[in-house]
Amino acid sequence: SGASLRYSTGTGGEGSEGEGAGLASSESGGSGFSLAAAALPERRRPGGGRPRYEVVRELGAEEVRWFYREDRKTWKPFIGYDSLRIELAYRALGPGGPAEPREGEAAAVEPVCVRSGLYEVDVASAESYPVYWNQTEKIPVMRGQWFIDGTWQPLEEEESNLIEQEHLNRFKGQQLQESFDMEVSKPVDGKEAIHSLKLSRNHVDWHSVDEVYLYSDATTSKIARTVTQKLGFSKASSSGTRLHRGYVEEATLEDKPPQTSHIVFVVHGIGQKMDQGRIIKNTAMMRDTARKIEEKYFSNLATHVEFLPVEWRSKLTLDGDTVDSITPDKVRGLRDMLNSSAMDIMYYTSPLYRDELVKGLQQELNRLYTLFCSRNPEFEEKGGKVSIVSHSLGCVITYDIMTGWNPVRLYEQLLQKEEEELEDPWMSYEEQRLLEELYITKQRLREIEERLHGLKASTASKPPVLKFKVENFFCMGSPLAVFLALRGIRPGNSGSQDHILPRTICNRLLNIFHPTDPVAYRLEPLILKHYSNISPVQIHWYNTANPLPYEHMKPSFLNPTKEPTSVTDTESVSTVPSPTTSPVMVRRHYGESITNIGKASILGAASIGKGLGGMLFSRFGRSSTTTPQTLETGKDGAEGDDKKATTVGTPPLTHSSSGFLEPAVELEHRIDFELREGLVESRYWSAVTSHTAYWSSLDIALFLLTFMCKHDQEETDKSNLDTL
Repeated sequence: SGASLRYSTGTGGEGSEGEGAGLASSESGGSGFSLAAAALPERRRPGGGRPRYEVVRELGAEEVRWFYREDRKTWKPFIGYDSLRIELAYRALGPGGPAEPREGEAAAVEPVCVRSGLYEVDVASAESYPVYWNQTEKIPVMRGQWFIDGTWQPLEEEESNLIEQEHLNRFKGQQLQESFDMEVSKPVDGKEAIHSLKLSRNHVDWHSVDEVYLYSDATTSKIARTVTQKLGFSKASSSGTRLHRGYVEEATLEDKPPQTSHIVFVVHGIGQKMDQGRIIKNTAMMRDTARKIEEKYFSNLATHVEFLPVEWRSKLTLDGDTVDSITPDKVRGLRDMLNSSAMDIMYYTSPLYRDELVKGLQQELNRLYTLFCSRNPEFEEKGGKVSIVSHSLGCVITYDIMTGWNPVRLYEQLLQKEEEELEDPWMSYEEQRLLEELYITKQRLREIEERLHGLKASTASKPPVLKFKVENFFCMGSPLAVFLALRGIRPGNSGSQDHILPRTICNRLLNIFHPTDPVAYRLEPLILKHYSNISPVQIHWYNTANPLPYEHMKPSFLNPTKEPTSVTDTESVSTVPSPTTSPVMVRRHYGESITNIGKASILGAASIGKGLGGMLFSRFGRSSTTTPQTLETGKDGAEGDDKKATTVGTPPLTHSSSGFLEPAVELEHRIDFELREGLVESRYWSAVTSHTAYWSSLDIALFLLTFMCKHDQEETDKSNLDTL
């Protein structure tokens, strides 16, 4: 695979018209770049024939490739569409690019939108930055012209520019030998360098026009080179690195990301103050995992899902530093961690600060949606959808924003009830008369307030709290059920989601949890009481072949087998996992053990001290019969399958011979979905790591996309059936 050279077909020189004629060379200032690049076929350099005669000329925009580097890792190439547009902006800066703006002019070039619209590139400063969230560290970008053989990593820009300049000075206008289409990578043993260039720590030798090698001038490299040459090896093959001019794959405008048709707002829970960039990293993990699943299972669908982090905590002032000032100095590190995490729960239950937390999240959601629509005007026109994924306390705040729940109204209702029941036989006549007068006055005041509200509502309709309709609300590791139970919500007789979240507000509510997550609770028993004895739906492993669709899974009986309060690791290994809602499928690759999701678990371990240790130990230190989601089928599970279960206050459930329940009232849609436990998990270690291990789970990524792409999938299946 020889060096890639700027070429034109035919035997002519610079003026010849060829495939790349629509792309101006940088001789004329480089501003003549046109979208004719779209007509260029994609060419990969290794193998494959090239035009018979090539002329060395300046690199075309399609041969240059731009790169970015995150977290000080290796350089990653931008896709062709992004790279071409960055190169256009670069050439618009003038002959020398960012280093030499036109005289008397400030280099004012519009930032280039890249990476599916999530980032922008400022070509003048050679930096990239996110559009929708704040990030302290800028992401460096680099223009690649010369590349290292094998890895196709770009040479540093300064060296690359010097080599390119030298190459053009020495070889511009020259043609390659006619035998170039034969195997180019033949050994260069015995060939002498026809040209050389000295750099600060390296030097470059040209053995021919398209055989260029980079050598390190470090002392150790010189010694190694001398020894190998004495042994009969050539200079080039002994210690040089082969360089290529132009990227391995030419950039085309067709190499473009699909348009986003579904956006997902990812809302964090407590602990964000402790690490402000955590939700950005977690969302990036979820996005990357979803991309892998999307490419594998949903590549034929039009739906493209984009994940946006919602960081609502850092902008809030709350009490300022009052809590910090009253914190004793002993064990300061642990106290600071609890202040930065568990304190959020206390803020949310405080009538003084609750509204600030709610408004903080509400404003950030609306800001992100407005910004996204302004940058993607076709999103709303084409019926783009919005879903929310919330974690931990974020689920409760999101729920309260959507439903408009306010504790002040609840308090007013309680006061009114107390006033109506206020009867004291020992009260004097004067006191009774004054109380009656006060009661009548308050009633009159409420009537006037109601009329005023009615008048305001008729003249100007109140804008919705959120500027979008929520399609799916995914709760992960959510304590929402506990909050609702403490607000007085009790099971009803209807199997509708409307009992806790009306469908007019949100089309579908889904509650995802790991069975050992100490913060997560089930929602279904708050709608229908007998669902406390029905197991949650088991989430499919991502590598399950032909899984049964979730809507076709029948409810299955949750066997209330008592388990010992202390289980050793060896016992937990031999324990059969939780009962499934469908026949157990063969696990070829053992799916994903949550404890094996190393990145997410370790990153999240720092934020585990969320003041919930007491909850954790109280939950795992009591009989599991009181908490349905911690139940597991023990060794007696097979015997217990034939027994009927009866919950207090509900009629006995009919239990079919197949092991599935046939309750009188069923939920319209299942809400509780449980991750399958890994076969080698320690239950107590899982309890520590599981609450933060949702982000990089392939199982969850597949689950989310299954529901978000459901409509599109059904349409595709229908059209396929029609075709058949």
